[in-house]
Amino acid sequence: MKSKWLWALLGVLAVVGVYAGTVLATPPSGQSTTTLAKAPFDPLRLRAKDPASMWRAKIKTHGVSDLYVVDNTFAANGGTSGWHSHPGPSLVFVVSGTITNYMVHGRHCMQQDYTAGQGFVDQGGDHVHMIKNNSAEPARTIAVQFLPAGATRRIDADEPNCH
Repeated sequence: MKSKWLWALLGVLAVVGVYAGTVLATPPSGQSTTTLAKAPFDPLRLRAKDPASMWRAKIKTHGVSDLYVVDNTFAANGGTSGWHSHPGPSLVFVVSGTITNYMVHGRHCMQQDYTAGQGFVDQGGDHVHMIKNNSAEPARTIAVQFLPAGATRRIDADEPNCH
């Protein structure tokens, strides 16, 4: 008899957990996403430098990576990606319009505006962010994402409590 009650309780808790995750997540709204390219890459060990300056670059991955090129369009007056993270870093280029990148670090929220011709890095991992178009014109970004092979490209997140 106790085991039936235990199973019933576990079932109710599972349903509540799924419902809460659906309600609390902040899905995209007014955003369209097109994957322009995706390809697997064997482990990377890249080094480059410019002998005429102090510029250097190094990229090193362990294991196979999936690299994506993603085109995002945000509707005017509030198109948003919703709060989310990615399992790896993204290089984001603002192609047109103006977007605001809202970021969370611990319980502290920050925001930064970017206009066409600018770019920024989303570190991925546990860095949660949201991109939003607060302007009266549509906006567009292109992102290059480095992810572990087979990983989910986007992980929805709850709206942070950092106000």
